[in-house]
Amino acid sequence: MPGTGTFAFTVHPRARLSEDLARVWRPLGLMPEPVYDAALRRLPLPPVTMAGVQIGGERVGHVVLVPFGARHLLSDIPGGRRRVGRAVDRAVALGADVVGLGALTATVTAGGASLRERSDIGVTNGNAFTAAIVEDQIRMLLPHVSARTGRPHIAIVGASGSVGTAVTKLLARDPAGARLTLIARTAPRLEALAAAVSSEVDVSVAPSIDAVRDADLVVLLTASADTLLGPDHLAPGAIVLDATQPRNTSPGLATARPDVLVVDGGIVTIPSLRLVGGDIGLPNGRSYACFAETAILALTGHRGHFSIGNPTLEQIDAVRARAGELARLGFRAADPTSFGAPVALERHGAVIA
Repeated sequence: MPGTGTFAFTVHPRARLSEDLARVWRPLGLMPEPVYDAALRRLPLPPVTMAGVQIGGERVGHVVLVPFGARHLLSDIPGGRRRVGRAVDRAVALGADVVGLGALTATVTAGGASLRERSDIGVTNGNAFTAAIVEDQIRMLLPHVSARTGRPHIAIVGASGSVGTAVTKLLARDPAGARLTLIARTAPRLEALAAAVSSEVDVSVAPSIDAVRDADLVVLLTASADTLLGPDHLAPGAIVLDATQPRNTSPGLATARPDVLVVDGGIVTIPSLRLVGGDIGLPNGRSYACFAETAILALTGHRGHFSIGNPTLEQIDAVRARAGELARLGFRAADPTSFGAPVALERHGAVIA
């Protein structure tokens, strides 16, 4: 792909440290979880280049592992920022033009804001394309929800966050007859967001995840490692779109509530995508939307920062347009899956294929 750039994407171990570190080197999966917990907290471990990225048959990027778990990042923000900074240094050393912040590496850097002064590499948190893909998935799922009150009720958990704010504004731009419940712990930001879209969509706010009990479609966008959606939270026949990393749902939810469908959120198809040397928990040909945004920017020759903090609707439209330039490579919402298993959506429900 002559004339384009290269990228790096930062990741970190999620809830199960042994499982994720085994993606770097399989024997690492044999170590007990408490050993990793102590080691990652106490040792100044350097970032690891864990995989090369191929798209369209060419090497276009790298995956860089930040050796700090999800709970470590959330409980030690300064330490997490230092480690993410070292991973960005590694991206520069690898010759990347842009670096994408995966999962909680975006959260601890305030959506990349703490890296804004860097001029040696472009930074993006990936949230513009994530919001775009989540919106696409919501609109794909809406015809399949069982509306209990005559029109779809969508609950957005984590609505005051970067992606949640953007998704709310996208849905308000074209509500498609839906009403929204915005859920977050940060009341001032939540109420300000609701006020900003109230002239375009029927909207209410709530401080607790308990408010999803009346929703037909629940969209999970919170960065909290502790806010888990349980079987008692959901209405009969609800659909859940879980776009969180680490996940805020567990496979046990499907067993406890077989009437509920959990759809993997923020997943993009890039058929020629191959990771060489490691993986990020998805099969070849699929990526997270934040990863895809980073690749899109590099492959279309973007230079400088892109999505830092909350993405604007203009940025979302712009990255969608860039993805359109790469349509031959995919870069669109993947066919739906539930915990990785294909899902066949039907008019009056959904089943695991």
